[in-house]
Amino acid sequence: MSEKARPLYEAVKAFIADEVDPITEEFYRLGANRAERWSWAPGQLELLETVKAKARAQGLWNFFLPDAETGEGLSNLDYAYIAVELGKNRLASECLNCSAPDTGNMEVLERVGTPEQKQQWLEPLLRGEIRSAYAMTEPGVMSSDAKQIQTQAVLDGDEWVINGEKFYISGAGDPRCKIMITMVRTNPDADTYKQQSQILVPIDTPGVEIVGPMEVFGSDDAPHGHMHIRFVDVRVPK
Repeated sequence: MSEKARPLYEAVKAFIADEVDPITEEFYRLGANRAERWSWAPGQLELLETVKAKARAQGLWNFFLPDAETGEGLSNLDYAYIAVELGKNRLASECLNCSAPDTGNMEVLERVGTPEQKQQWLEPLLRGEIRSAYAMTEPGVMSSDAKQIQTQAVLDGDEWVINGEKFYISGAGDPRCKIMITMVRTNPDADTYKQQSQILVPIDTPGVEIVGPMEVFGSDDAPHGHMHIRFVDVRVPK
């Protein structure tokens, strides 16, 4: 661990012990008997937001981004030590705005997003105001290999028209999830590694159907969820 990272590491450990651990039992107690499993119980998000505001005020926020303008400018190794501490409490990553899949999605948006996309999606993600999903895995194919992706996006004028299905899309059940980075095949006649694209799809776009939750190791992880999603003639701007 670098000398730069050590004070942050110690601050994270102290913050989790002082602010995150004390709300954890109450957070899950509130959610245990909620009437609607795919929403948050009254008081749950208020607990999280209170702690998130404290973390942001103390600069314990967005550690994963290598760009010091939006994160802490940590190396992967330095962040790994912090991530170990975040992993000791299920609430810690969100309380410090370092939750997957938002982390990877924010990196993608920061590196290749247009100014308009950054304003609409990256900025509220960086502030911890919304959540996101990454839609890649599909039924019937080895989806860890992007060459196998079958969901199609066809250009029609100034819009992409998307059709296909996705499995186990983490976070898509959360009512705060507003945007998906969706892996699709846009050019099936191109070379093998040039057929795929990632397209931003707002989760409330007409034609996006949340078919239902799927279980991982016997749990559907409500209300975060691992969702089965169907795309039927979904239109998004080019």
